[in-house]
Amino acid sequence: MKENRTKYPQKKAQMYQQLQELPKKYKVTALVRMEKVRSSQLLPLRKKFLGEVEIVSIKDKVAKKAFSTLNIPGVSKLIESLTGQCVLMFTNMSPFKLNVLLGKNKVMMYARGGDVASIDVMVPAKNTGIAPGPMLTEFKEAGVPTKIDQGTIWITKDTTPVKKGGIVSEKLATLLQKLDIKTIEAGILLEAALEEGIQYKKDELIIDLAKYRELFAKAHQEALSLSLEAAYITQDNIKQILAKAAHGSRSVAIESGYVTDETKEPILQKANAQAQSVASKAKGYTPA
Repeated sequence: MKENRTKYPQKKAQMYQQLQELPKKYKVTALVRMEKVRSSQLLPLRKKFLGEVEIVSIKDKVAKKAFSTLNIPGVSKLIESLTGQCVLMFTNMSPFKLNVLLGKNKVMMYARGGDVASIDVMVPAKNTGIAPGPMLTEFKEAGVPTKIDQGTIWITKDTTPVKKGGIVSEKLATLLQKLDIKTIEAGILLEAALEEGIQYKKDELIIDLAKYRELFAKAHQEALSLSLEAAYITQDNIKQILAKAAHGSRSVAIESGYVTDETKEPILQKANAQAQSVASKAKGYTPA
């Protein structure tokens, strides 16, 4: 029969203490799943968000135990998502803004077998510095033409073994890493977030910035058009309203024959055109 543990490894004890304190210190607790995230992606993020976001790699059992003691609204729902390898982020930043910033901070990574290429995989012509041997077979299988010169393998021309969206094979992934070619664009997105008692799921945290810019631009244009029609003056539309009013008054003056320095020329042109029209009709007129 196992005895109840009274002591825990120092690392786990520190993590437990952190996870009891940080959710109280910050407004937002966000969760990232690490199944498709590489640990090397976290280092630049820790530097990027230093002072704004605290990033903690966790053990799910320790996190669940620590969170279960907290009297924070909504934390019980977040506990349900704490499964497998995870990272928690603590911040006072909006979870939506955090997710957008994470999406923008993508890095290029070496491909693994089975990865989908984020870009066209281009192998440039160059001296690889690799000694001939079994590697020649890997180049041949990847469809990369080579020659041996001065005791090393040379790639004779630029080659694209995999197009964007294609699958990188295990052997090609190994070859690309030896050639220092990174083809996978890797980013991090939040799996869930808790902000002052409200929990957001992954799909709810994704914002299409281009779509919202388009909607705001459309709304602005419609509001501007309405304000012009209603002659509702603002700092943004006053020039257009005055221009519209000036154009309208000029048209009325010309139509009514009201002569000013600005209207005399178009009024005379209009009168001349009307006179020529009458004269033309008069020439063809035959009295009964």
